[in-house]
Amino acid sequence: MCSSELKGRVHSFETFGAADGPGIRFVVFLQGCPLRCKFCQNKDTVPLRGGTEYTVSEIIKKALKCKPYMKASGKGGITVSGGEPLLQPDFVTELFREAHKNGMTTCLDTSGCLHITDYIRELLEHTDTVLLDIKHIDDDKCKDLIGISNKSELRFARYLSDRGIDIWIRQVLIPGYTDNREDLIKTRKFIDTLKTVKKVEVLPYHNLGKDKWYKLGLAYPLEDVPIPTQEQIKEAKDILEKHKI
Repeated sequence: MCSSELKGRVHSFETFGAADGPGIRFVVFLQGCPLRCKFCQNKDTVPLRGGTEYTVSEIIKKALKCKPYMKASGKGGITVSGGEPLLQPDFVTELFREAHKNGMTTCLDTSGCLHITDYIRELLEHTDTVLLDIKHIDDDKCKDLIGISNKSELRFARYLSDRGIDIWIRQVLIPGYTDNREDLIKTRKFIDTLKTVKKVEVLPYHNLGKDKWYKLGLAYPLEDVPIPTQEQIKEAKDILEKHKI
């Protein structure tokens, strides 16, 4: 099969993403995720067999329509998110190859939760920037929040740093789960060990995705969790975004 005809399973697209990497991005949300995050905002992306199949060439054709805006923004390009894009590494690799051939930068939005295989190593060779979600710095709290250990995602972060790949760190701020000051300080100390972090973002928790849980007949785990206050957001940003500890 020609690489441009390789198919991936896609949930949806966003044509003018401004918050998913440098510049204006064409964002591809892939289908399938191994995590069970209590705060998941896209629960409908979790099943592996959902979504719609697209070829690499079909997606590149869509993205090229946005290229004038990408170019005007400076470093725009294609971002692949999810779900979890590391579940389809061969497809994302070919998509990123074609993106580079067409003058678009590449950005991978991932939890880094999978074992680093040769397929994933190859994918990262064609990735300009990784948006990495650090779910929780405390392993036990991470298991409670997303269903698995944090060891893989922290190992993934170190791998990116060692390979010189640009990283944007993201942390969702959830009252009662990820807002503990000591945990935030530990997270910042871990970030300080990485050599290629270009940006750190605190993403305030919201519950706008809970209707997707309801439509799937599922109870929303954080039903009684409030959105963070401005004071909580400021404290987290002061620790994570501004200083070395």
